[in-house]
Amino acid sequence: QVQLVESGGGLVQAEGSLRLSCAASGVTFSRFPMNWFRQAPGKEREFVAGLTWIGGMSYYADSVKGRFTISRDNAKTTVYLQMNNLKPEDTAVYYCAADPSITSSTAKDSRKYDYWGQGTQVTVSS
Repeated sequence: QVQLVESGGGLVQAEGSLRLSCAASGVTFSRFPMNWFRQAPGKEREFVAGLTWIGGMSYYADSVKGRFTISRDNAKTTVYLQMNNLKPEDTAVYYCAADPSITSSTAKDSRKYDYWGQGTQVTVSS
């Protein structure tokens, strides 16, 4: 049984930083692409960042490039999202998502994912 558990959310002031974690179990973690999405109230879920399992290539939404960094620790079966220079518009519930079929070309489509975490709230105050 695949389980993804996010942590690390909270309330932070604009220009602050947070690091989210997503602990995975029930998967061959080293072979799973891992990705982050977010959903703000009244908005659709949107892709934030992804990391391939081959070569460790990362890719980002334009809105977070240069501010967010995704990384993974295969030994701990955990993926991280380091978020710096946070803005009020980054306020959302952040979700970890995984699916072995995901590629960099399909990563932004939330419908392609079978496995999701429960989400962690990030609130950025101005």
